[in-house]
Amino acid sequence: MWKRSYTTTSSAAESATRTLKDKKWDALVIGGGHNGLTAAAYLARGGLSVAVLERRHVIGGAAVTEELIPGFKFSRCSYLQSLLRPCIIRELELARHGLKLLKRTPASSFTPCLDGRYLLLGPNKELNHSQISKFSKRDADAYPRYEHQLENFCKFMDPLLDSPPPESSNSISSFNDRLKDGMQKAAFWSRCLQQAVSLGQKDMVDFVDLLLSPASKVLNNWFEADVLKATLATDAVIGTTATVHTPGNGYVLLHHVMGETDGDRGIWSHVEGGMGSVSVAIGNAAKEAGAHIITRAEVSQLIIEDSGAVKGVLLDDGTEVHSSVVLSNATPYRTFMELVPKNVLPDDFIRAIKYSDYSSGTTKINLAVDKLPQFHCCKLSHSDAGLEHVGTIHIGSESMEEIDSACQDAANGLPSRRPIIEMTIPSVLDKTISPPGKHVINLFIQYTPYKPSDGSWEDSTYRESFAQRCFALINKYAPGFSSSVIGYDMLTPPDLEREIGLTGGNIFHGAMRLDSLFLMRPVKKWSNYRTPLRGLYLCGSGAHPGGGVMGAPGRNAAHVVLQDVKKL
Repeated sequence: MWKRSYTTTSSAAESATRTLKDKKWDALVIGGGHNGLTAAAYLARGGLSVAVLERRHVIGGAAVTEELIPGFKFSRCSYLQSLLRPCIIRELELARHGLKLLKRTPASSFTPCLDGRYLLLGPNKELNHSQISKFSKRDADAYPRYEHQLENFCKFMDPLLDSPPPESSNSISSFNDRLKDGMQKAAFWSRCLQQAVSLGQKDMVDFVDLLLSPASKVLNNWFEADVLKATLATDAVIGTTATVHTPGNGYVLLHHVMGETDGDRGIWSHVEGGMGSVSVAIGNAAKEAGAHIITRAEVSQLIIEDSGAVKGVLLDDGTEVHSSVVLSNATPYRTFMELVPKNVLPDDFIRAIKYSDYSSGTTKINLAVDKLPQFHCCKLSHSDAGLEHVGTIHIGSESMEEIDSACQDAANGLPSRRPIIEMTIPSVLDKTISPPGKHVINLFIQYTPYKPSDGSWEDSTYRESFAQRCFALINKYAPGFSSSVIGYDMLTPPDLEREIGLTGGNIFHGAMRLDSLFLMRPVKKWSNYRTPLRGLYLCGSGAHPGGGVMGAPGRNAAHVVLQDVKKL
């Protein structure tokens, strides 16, 4: 269902092309990822005629489900849900449109150790205290205070996520508009000041310390047990090329705990049917509101008038589609360096986009297996799922030094000799994605350089060698794992760029450092979704508030567009 609903046959494609050509649209959206679909839904609900142009045969972008091995449905890129903004779930009525979240309880994290011990963590405070006490009684007592502080910081961040940054407008002419704009900015900063006061000076200082510090410093200040610190540190480096000692990645740590599932803060969930179900639900809401979603419609270039305003887009088959408003869900690099014609953007803007950080150390392997991994530290022999199979399984990260060592390999141009692996097994909770008795496993792996110095990802032997290195590491914790593999799909950084459109393979559409957030995202002076080209907007993860399956960039961008259209 998730695939057939949006796959275009040749006759349907011809009909879609005619539909595109026969009218001037109020708005076009480049890319049918979850943010593009979210923007389309809000624009259509605002009364605009909207067409979403998706390059691939299936919507979803990085939030997609694909049946690459018969009977096994993979969340091919993104694989867990928590960050999708509650206001979007509520306003678009996504549950009515088919979204079903499967909470990972009572255990959301499992870290096996080679010495026979393990650490289980979850939403249950008694479980956490008991588990952490095996390694440190002091840490067990500190952990609830750590969680409480992060929760307070997340509450402070919430209003910033659901609104455009207070960017100075580049195109306000009338006195009344300037006055209104100034009052809106004053109100925004006033709310921020009120929240800072309510947070208190001590917590505010700790918040700034978290934003500026390396994750290792933050976690060393709280805890002493290596396995606990390493388990938590993975959230600070996931999807980046940073080590745990990189200043500023404390924010990435916060970014990955600021979500929720059904009101429960920090709880990550699987989505029934895979992550593509998120995109399908948003797509259904957009279609119900009147948006047109067209697959196999690749945009090759934006059409720009001599005045510097957007006129529409040119598809790769030569079709011109006209609109004076275009929202791009592509990465900033793809949008401005590849889709916009040369010599129409300011030089300083182009330089800032060109030299932004799109580096990635991420490889995703999706596996079909015929049995669950049996971890020797659990000393179990039954084939049924246990608590260790429900949450994220951290492989190869028993200390922050191991994470740092893996990162240093990649910095030297080598795929990590001992990779950091986050394993999830969604089929334990979701019975719709694999045949009975068999399972789908996601491996999110770091660190893998875009261009290895000792080989090439285009070399099938080289690729297979790295995959087997990962499987061999898992074997050390779960003997016999390799023999359970029926087949797998592997996406290295160049694959993520080519298949999904992620520049450099970066899952966030660009680094999530402090110099690339809020008023600095994607670049200074252009953080409010508008761009130097009149009528062109960014609505993807390269815009505020950044990456992950949040939907916030799409929703915020749509509101900015609706405001601008109303003025006109």
